[in-house]
Order: sequence, then C-alpha cells, then structure tokens
Amino acid sequence: MEHRSAEGATASDPVSPKDSRRALVSSFLGSTVEYYDFLLYGAAAGLVFPKLFFPESMDPSLGATLSFVILLAGYVSRPIGGILFGHFGDKVGRKNMLFITLMMMGLVSVCIGLMPTYETIGVAAPLILVGLRIIQGLAVGGEWAGATLMAAEHVQDGNRGFAASIAVTGGPTGSVLATLILGLFAGLPDEAFLSWGWRVPFLMSAALVVIGLYLRYRVTESPAFAEARAAGEVHTGVPIVRVLKRYPLSSLYGILAAAGPLFMQALLAVWVVPYVAAQGVVPRQDALYMLTFSSFLHIFAIPFFAWLSDRYGRRPVMLAGAAISVLLVFPMFMLFNSDSYWLVALGFVVGNPIIQASMYGPIGAFLAEKFDTRDRYTGVSLTFQLGSVLGAGTAPLMANWLVRLDNGGGTGNIAWYFVGLIAVSALAVYLSKETLNHTARRTDRREEGIDDLVTKG
Repeated sequence: MEHRSAEGATASDPVSPKDSRRALVSSFLGSTVEYYDFLLYGAAAGLVFPKLFFPESMDPSLGATLSFVILLAGYVSRPIGGILFGHFGDKVGRKNMLFITLMMMGLVSVCIGLMPTYETIGVAAPLILVGLRIIQGLAVGGEWAGATLMAAEHVQDGNRGFAASIAVTGGPTGSVLATLILGLFAGLPDEAFLSWGWRVPFLMSAALVVIGLYLRYRVTESPAFAEARAAGEVHTGVPIVRVLKRYPLSSLYGILAAAGPLFMQALLAVWVVPYVAAQGVVPRQDALYMLTFSSFLHIFAIPFFAWLSDRYGRRPVMLAGAAISVLLVFPMFMLFNSDSYWLVALGFVVGNPIIQASMYGPIGAFLAEKFDTRDRYTGVSLTFQLGSVLGAGTAPLMANWLVRLDNGGGTGNIAWYFVGLIAVSALAVYLSKETLNHTARRTDRREEGIDDLVTKG
C-alpha cells in the first residue's frame, strides 16, 4: 500500500527540484535565524552582561566569568534538546519539530531584550537569564540536526555533503547578522548602548522569526523519513535507546570529531572579540566588524570544504582540515597579539574561514551518514550537541583560565589546548568509516543489536 505524506506526495516519489530548493532555502534561513538569536547572546556575553546583570562592585573578570558560565548553561542544555526533539523528529517527522524550535528561540530572544537588569530586580536578573539561556539551548539542540537532515535528505547521495553544509552555513550567517547589528549599536556612547542599544538586536529577532516560520510551513517533509514511515520503520521503540545500543562507537567518534572545530568557533565568536578590544589596538566596534567579515567569508568556506568532501570523501577532507588547524593556530594568535590593526583583522580570517571551516564544512554529512533514517535525527542531535558542550560550551571558560596561568604562556596555552583537542578530533575521524556515496541501511545483525556500524567504508 502506498503511503502518502501530509504534503500529498508518496514516499516513493522522486523529490522535485522545487522541493529540494525550498528545503535548502528553508533550512538555511531557519538556521540563520536560530543562530542569530543564539550567537547574539554570545556576542553580548563579553561586552554587556557582566556590566548589567551582576553587581557593579563585582570584579569585572569575575562578571565575565559568570556570564560565560551562563553561556555554558545554554550549551549544556543543547544535548537535552537534541534528545527531546530528536525523539519526536524520528517518530513524527522533521518539519513540525523545526517549526517549534524556531518559535521557541524567537520568544526567548524577545524576552531577553525586554528583561530588567540587576539594578532593577537584583539577583533575579542573572537567574532569569540562566533560565532563558537554557530554553535557548533546548531549541538549538533540536534545530541543528533537523535543519541539516531536511537539507541532506532532500537531495541525492552524491550532493549530500554540500546540501547539509547549506544548513550548517546558517551558523556563520546568523553570526554575521548578530555581530553586524550588535556592532552598529556598539558604536553608540556607552551610556546609550548599555541602557537600550544592546536590546534592539534581540527585539529585532521577532521579524526574522516570522519570515523563518513562513518558510518552514511551506517546506515538504523529508522524503527519507516519509519512505521510512511508509515501510513501517517509525513509531516503534525509543530512538535514544536504539542510538546508544546500536551506534556506540559511531556516536563517540561523532562527538569527538565535532569538539575541535566547535571550540574554535566559540572562541572566536565569544572570547576573542573582548580580548583584542582590551589590548587597545582595535576598538570594540571594529573587533565586532572584523568577526563579521570573517564570518561572511565563512559562509562560502563551509560549502567549499563540504563540496570537496563530496568529491574526495569526508575523512580525507576533515583530516586535512585538522592538519591545517594545527599548522595555523599559533600564527593566528600571533596576529591577534600584534600591534597592527590589519594583522588583528587577518587573525579573524585565518581563524574562521580557514581553520574552523576546513574541518567543520563536511560535519553535517559526516554525522548524518552514521545513522539510519529512523534514528538519524536523534543520533545527529546527540553527537553534535555533546560535541558542542565539549568544544564550544567550554571554550570561553577554558580560554579565560588558560590565558591567566602563571607559566607565562598566555594565548600560547590556548593554542596548545586546541592542538590537543584537534588531535583527538582527528583520531575520531580516522577511526570512522568513510561513508561517501554509501546510504545507511539496516542489517539483520544490527537489528539484533550486535553491529553498531551503519555503513561499510
């Protein structure tokens, strides 16, 4: 019997070019809005929140550390959101979950833009901020995998890496918007910026969310999910239990592979901007614009490295990216520590579109191809979001601690830590099976829980 999706197409129907384009655009713009909201907090965490949501008498470095702890709370909640939305995404479909996550993210951003400061409500201010940040984390935890899969599952195998990267580029695009808009208001006098200027970018999220919701309403359900549902492979069991039982090594390798490049992503977006601004060479607003420009280049670098992975394989490209990262991380910090305005700007370009993108570009397809369709939303959410906690979530705190060590290493300590993290990520990629042009399929052995590997390399 033929199964018909809510959109009216049978599971076996080929995907039309129009549906593919709509899925790619929807995934890209939806992720852009989500990450605009999520990364806007990161950009404000080092510049605004230490001054507004903690006592004025508090040491500035302690206020920054507490802001980064709240930032970490959002990352810690992301795996929970990934498991929650992955569960329903693998049982009822991708589309509805993506609609809900986008709605949640927009509401939280508006609430942050309207909330009172420590001066008005005291300790309740940072506590409310923690709660809102946790809700943000839950929403982003379900967003990344869903958007990536909607893009990847609407195209043929040979283009999966590039398609998945279109959703992934929503991250740097959201970063461009967040830092550009916050940077415009950061040029205001301090009194105006800290009283109302920082709030406007959060409130502007409402308009972006409306556009994103409209596009997600019009997109069709994932053809791969519709096909699995027609075959009776969904609505049974608990996806997270299946993932942990059948894919333990694949999940571990995915988590570790994502951690290294995600550390660099958060380091640049959250920690480096206030660091270089404090050196006195680059004004606060200009540092944000430097990050914005590097994120703009990032939008094109991510699909480029993903395209390479469609031609040469996920593992070769990601391992080459790891080597590039190790070679360039020390020169990058030398640029950030220079006395030249333009060399500092070059440091951002080395960090984002080269170091970070070279290993991160293929990550969407690399993770998606580790899991079957019926477990894929949960599996990708779990691996990526735990990798985010390990890499991105801890990046500002680790950087703050490492740069202050008494050994005199300064930012060199951060570079060595990153080299160690990238080495672990590279090992995880090396131990993974190559999945290019191999569609994940279940086997009788894995159906019995014996084999946790999805594909043959």
